[in-house]
Amino acid sequence: MKDVVIVGGGLAGLSAGWRLRHWDTLVLEAGSRVGGRIRSERRGRYWLNWGGHVFAGPGTATDALLTEAGVAAAKVPGQLAGLSMNGKLLLDGHVATYPFRVPMPLASRIALLKAGLKVGTRVAEYAKLVRQRPGEEPATRQQRIYDFENHRSFRDFVGELPEDAEALFRPTVTRSAADPRELGAGAGIGYFSLVLNIGQGLNRGIIGGPSTLTESLAAALPGRVRLGAAVTEIVHKRRSVVVRYRQDGADHEVEARCVVLATPATTAYRVAVDLPADIRDALGQVRYGPYVSAAFLTDETAPRPWDRAYAIATPKRSFNIALNQSSAVRATERERLPGSSIMTFSPASLARGLLEKSDEEILRTYTGDLDQVLGAGFGGSVVEAQVQRWETGAPYCFPGRGALQPALTRRDSRVFLAGDYLGTLYTETAVQTGFSAAQEAVSLLATERQQSPARLTAGDPR
Repeated sequence: MKDVVIVGGGLAGLSAGWRLRHWDTLVLEAGSRVGGRIRSERRGRYWLNWGGHVFAGPGTATDALLTEAGVAAAKVPGQLAGLSMNGKLLLDGHVATYPFRVPMPLASRIALLKAGLKVGTRVAEYAKLVRQRPGEEPATRQQRIYDFENHRSFRDFVGELPEDAEALFRPTVTRSAADPRELGAGAGIGYFSLVLNIGQGLNRGIIGGPSTLTESLAAALPGRVRLGAAVTEIVHKRRSVVVRYRQDGADHEVEARCVVLATPATTAYRVAVDLPADIRDALGQVRYGPYVSAAFLTDETAPRPWDRAYAIATPKRSFNIALNQSSAVRATERERLPGSSIMTFSPASLARGLLEKSDEEILRTYTGDLDQVLGAGFGGSVVEAQVQRWETGAPYCFPGRGALQPALTRRDSRVFLAGDYLGTLYTETAVQTGFSAAQEAVSLLATERQQSPARLTAGDPR
């Protein structure tokens, strides 16, 4: 019997595996690689990226994991809030000035300023609300964040807007993988808080690409990661848990003292068949939005306008943001070296309009828009391009989401949940909940090791 089976080899599962590496553990991953929605690949001095790209800084669970694993990260260099809209590329100045500098009809500008003032007022409240209070449990803070303006959508909060005003709001709001009518108002305000307070939240990049972290974590578990192992059912026994899975066309099962279930909520709902009814019900209500991303490797030799930017919002395009994955290289080189790495990101309704298209069609569309955003001739410098579809892209905070949190975070079985759907900071939430699940597992295992054989046969209080 194993001590722990970890279901899911994404960032949450690998974070749990790292903390449990000195125990008898097994990681079951349905895919052909570890990392989940973390995916990058090295290309010489650059790396291509299709998934999570920014990480939390000092004092966070992510910072602890990076330090323990010996993986280097640095603050993302360059402009983090550039904008390209209506033929204007803005790579300097405060984002609050953008409504005055982007060409748009007067009616849109007025509506945008009114809505911006409304959002800005609530951002100030949100910034106070999210601060950790002395002696406060992280779960209490997270519940407070979920409950903030969670009774209505962001669209209901700002109201109907003219086309250009609406377009300027969308890149910030839809990074959640939800459209304004789907996302809770408080979550949308939270995204603007991140934009208006540059340097807080998720602002570090992993040197070598994000997969440097996930591959390093997997390497610390030699022989204990099984790929292509699709879990079909998780059921409790008296003092253990049985995990059934399919691999290489054959059915298998493994028994463990406990399980860390680190899959998307949709998968957890399907396979964890005997969790308490309220927990399963909450898992079934978690919502995900899709996104499509693409990575482009280029070979240009001269400096380009995007060299001094990391993120450029792109309203009214087929993607809502272009990300300069070569910015870390640009920040350290003495002279501009050839090439770049650019990532495009299309969430929510943008993704739904692309999912059924072929890779060739998507890349043609993206390249045409990149020529408009980054300058004519971008397409001619591309030497490699790949598309990634994420149909279960990211969990988002919809109106009413806060009511699910007590059930999702209650621990009363031998199956411990972990994953980014349990909080509001994506990669940081994945790491933090992986750590928390590992701690719960260790507590259970250590307690049972101390129990006498007589007590072990007397019944399981869990």
